[in-house]
Amino acid sequence: MKIYTKTGDAGTTALFGGTRVKKYNLRIDSYGTVDELNSYIGLIKDQEISTYIKESLLNIQNELFTLGAMLATPPEKETLKSGKERLNIPKIDEASILFLENEIDKMDTELPQMTHFILPGGHQAVSFCHVARCVCRRAERLSVELNDEENINNDILKYLNRLSDYLFVLARKLSKDLQVDEIKWIPTKN
Repeated sequence: MKIYTKTGDAGTTALFGGTRVKKYNLRIDSYGTVDELNSYIGLIKDQEISTYIKESLLNIQNELFTLGAMLATPPEKETLKSGKERLNIPKIDEASILFLENEIDKMDTELPQMTHFILPGGHQAVSFCHVARCVCRRAERLSVELNDEENINNDILKYLNRLSDYLFVLARKLSKDLQVDEIKWIPTKN
C-alpha cells in the first residue's frame, strides 16, 4: 500500500463511510487536533518519567485513536446497511472517563494544595504537559462546535474535558517527581 493516494490533491478527504469533505471541514479540524494532541502526549511519554505514567499515557494515546475514529465517522455513516456498527472497536465510554478520573485522584493525593495559579514551565516534561493541555482544550472546543452542528457522542466531550484536567495534574505531578518548583503566578499590584 502506498502512503500517497493523490485523492486529496484537490483539497478534499474522505471520512469513514466514504463521504468526501474539504480538508478544513470542522469534523476534520476536530480529529486532526486530536491527532496533534496525541503527538504531544507522545513527547511527554518520551521523557524521563515513571514507567507507570508512560503506561497510562500509552493507554490514553490508544483511546485518542479511538476518539479520532469516532469523530471521523459522520452520524449517518455509523451504522452499515447490514445494521452493524461501522467502527467494530470498543468506543470511548464511561470506563474511559473513569480511568482518567482515577488517575487524577491518585496523582492529586500526592500533591500540595494549590494556592496560586501556576505558570507553565520549569522543566521540559512539565512544559510538554501544558502544551498538550492547551491542544486538548482546542480539540474540546472544536468538538463542542461540531456537536452544535451535528450530534456527536457526548462521551467524546467528557473525555476531552477530563483529559485536559489530567494533563494539568500530570504537569504538577511531574514537577514534584522531577523536583522542580512550580512557577506561581503572582500578579503585580498597581
